Amino acid sequence: MKGAVLAPEKISLITFAVDSLNSDSPKKQLSGLKMLDNILRMEILKTKAISELTTSTKTVACLVSMLGWTSERDKDVRLFATKVFVELADNLRIVSVPGAMQLIGSLLDTAHESKERDPLGIDSPEPKQDNLIQQVGGNEQSSRVIKWLKKTEKYCLIPRDEPRNMDEPKPHIFRFWKQSVAKEEPSKDQYLLPVLGMLILDKLASFDLDNCIEICRDPGLTTKVIEFTSNRPNMTYSNETHKTLLKRSSLKLLCRLAKTKGKIGVTLRQNISEHPFLLSNLVEILDNNDSSHELRELTTELIKNIAMEENIKEEIGHIPVIISRLMDAFLSQSALSRTDSAQLLQMTSGQALAVLAMESANNCLIMLAEPNSFIKELTVMIHGDRYRYVASSLLRNMCVHVRPELGNSDLKEISYILREVLEGIMDAEGTELEVLVGLSSQICNVIPGDFARELEHGQIKERFIKRLVDALNSNMIPTAHCPGIRRAIVEHTICMMECNPEYAGSFKECWMMEALLMVERTPSRAEKYRFFSGDAGLMEHSISLSTLVARAKELMDHE
Repeated sequence: MKGAVLAPEKISLITFAVDSLNSDSPKKQLSGLKMLDNILRMEILKTKAISELTTSTKTVACLVSMLGWTSERDKDVRLFATKVFVELADNLRIVSVPGAMQLIGSLLDTAHESKERDPLGIDSPEPKQDNLIQQVGGNEQSSRVIKWLKKTEKYCLIPRDEPRNMDEPKPHIFRFWKQSVAKEEPSKDQYLLPVLGMLILDKLASFDLDNCIEICRDPGLTTKVIEFTSNRPNMTYSNETHKTLLKRSSLKLLCRLAKTKGKIGVTLRQNISEHPFLLSNLVEILDNNDSSHELRELTTELIKNIAMEENIKEEIGHIPVIISRLMDAFLSQSALSRTDSAQLLQMTSGQALAVLAMESANNCLIMLAEPNSFIKELTVMIHGDRYRYVASSLLRNMCVHVRPELGNSDLKEISYILREVLEGIMDAEGTELEVLVGLSSQICNVIPGDFARELEHGQIKERFIKRLVDALNSNMIPTAHCPGIRRAIVEHTICMMECNPEYAGSFKECWMMEALLMVERTPSRAEKYRFFSGDAGLMEHSISLSTLVARAKELMDHE
C-alpha cells in the first residue's frame, strides 16, 4: 500500500485500517471497518484506537455518514460502521458533526415496517424505501445471535454465563490478522441495528450534556424509541428474542434520558411523556406476568422519573393499574428472601409511589383503596431499616392528603411508630432528617393527643424541641440534595403550637424566635421546590417559606 517493502516509512495497524476506511473503494472501506471492529475488541489496542479515532474529525464524520447508507449494496458497511461507532460513542461530543442525530436515528428505522396507509387519505404519500431487514426466525438464528451478544457483551442485553479465564494470554497480532481476514459476519445481523443505535444514544447521553441537547432537539428520536416498548406487531422482528432485545434496549435508553439533570432533563421527560401510547405500553409490561424483573424494574424506574413532572403524575393516577402493580411490587413480603433484582424492583417501586403521592390527593386515595392494609404495611417497613425512609415519605403524604379516610385501626398503627420516629429525629441528618421531621409533623396533626403523651411520658419534650431548634440553626444554607429541611422544621413548629399553645413557651426558651428571624433574613429560591434535578427545581410548593415563618412567629407572639 505504501510502496516498496523496505521503504523507511512505517504505518501502524490502526492507521492502515483508518486509511482503508477513508478510501474510495467500497471493498477497502469494508475491510477497514472489519479491522477496526476487531481492534476495538482487543484490550492491548483498544485504548489507543479510541484515542486516535475520536480525535479525528474526518474519521468520525465518515463513520457517521456510513450509518445512513441504506442501499442494499452498503448494508455490511453500515453494520460494521455501527459496531465501530458503538465503541466510540462514550468518548464523543457529537455536536461537531452536522446531521449526526438524524443518521443515528435512521438505525432505529430498520425494525419498523412501512406505515399503514390512512384510509381517509389524510397523510401524504411517502416514497417507498428499500426494506433492508431480512426477517430472521428459527432457533438456529436466535442461538447464533445470543452467542454473538455474549461474546461481545454488548449493552448487557444477555447475561454472560460462561466463565472467563482471566489468565488467558492476550491475542497476538498474527492471530488477530488471521481472524480479521477469515471472519465474515452474516448480513442477517442487520436486525441488530436498532439495538446498537439505542446503545449509541445511551452512551452519547451518558458522556456529555451537549449530546443530550442534540438528542433533545430531535423529538422524533424518542418517538422511535418508545415504539419499541410496545407488544403490538408493527415491527419486523419475528421471534421473542428479537422483541425482548428491542424492548429492553428501549427501556434502558428511556430511563437514561429521563434521569438527565437540569432543564434539558425537563424537556426530555416532556418529550417522552407526551407520546400518546407510552403509558399504555408501560401498563402492558407491568401487567404481564411473564415480564422479567429487569423489564419491570426499568419500567418502574421510567415511571418514577417522568412522574416528577406534575402533568404526567396526574395522568398516571388516572390509570389505577399502574399504582396497583407498583404497590404489589413494593409490598411484596417475599422480596427480602429473593434475589438482588427483586429487592431493587421493590425499592424502585416504593420510590415511584412516593413521587406519585406528592401533592396528589387522587393518587393517595387510589393507594389507600387498594385491597391491603397499606398503612399497616408502611408502619411495618418504618420499623425496619431497608425501606424506612421511602415508607416514611409515603405515610407522610397519606396523612396530608387522605386524613379523613384513615380509620381507627390506621391511627393505632401510626401511633405505634411514633416513638421510633421521634428517636430517629434525634440522630438523623440531611434528607433522612427532613423525611422524619415531615412525618412527625403530620403525626402531630393526625393524632395530637398521642403525640403530646409521647413527649410527656417519654420525658423528651425539652430535648426534642431543642433538637428542632439546633437542626434549624445548622441547616441555614439550603442544599440541592436537601432543599426543604428548614421548611419541614418550621412546619413542625407550627403544628405543635397549633395543637398545644403551651409549646410556644418551650420554643422561646430554646431560642426558636431567633432561629426564625435568621430564616426570614436568608430566603432562598431553592426552598420553593421539593427536590432538584441538577439545577432544575421540581414540584414547587404552594405556600412560601416566608409565609410559614410569619405564621410561626405569630403563634409564638400569642403565647
